[in-house]
Amino acid sequence: MEKIVEQGLLYDFYGQLLTAHQQKIYEQAVYENLSLNEIAEQEGISRQAVHDLIRRATDLMKGYEKKLGMIRRFHSLREAAGQLRAAADTAEDRDELAGIVREIADRILDSLS
Repeated sequence: MEKIVEQGLLYDFYGQLLTAHQQKIYEQAVYENLSLNEIAEQEGISRQAVHDLIRRATDLMKGYEKKLGMIRRFHSLREAAGQLRAAADTAEDRDELAGIVREIADRILDSLS
């Protein structure tokens, strides 16, 4: 399950950087859950070609993530948003909330620079 989530996130963030052919095959494999054989039959290519294309596309998107870190930043921002929500629900007074918000905002700004 975790692999499917990782593949989905990679594609959500970096799929547009793939060729149209790579996108089509990757979507069939990941989102439509077609087997390599089914994709190969539909596309008129070998099962091995489908496997290699998916592996290369995945490696390419992982390389983009390693260089750009957009998924890492997304997770960091999502975590910070959860902390802000929790602070809003639990802060005893306005000054405490303001301090927590400033601290989280500083972490967000640091992660974006």
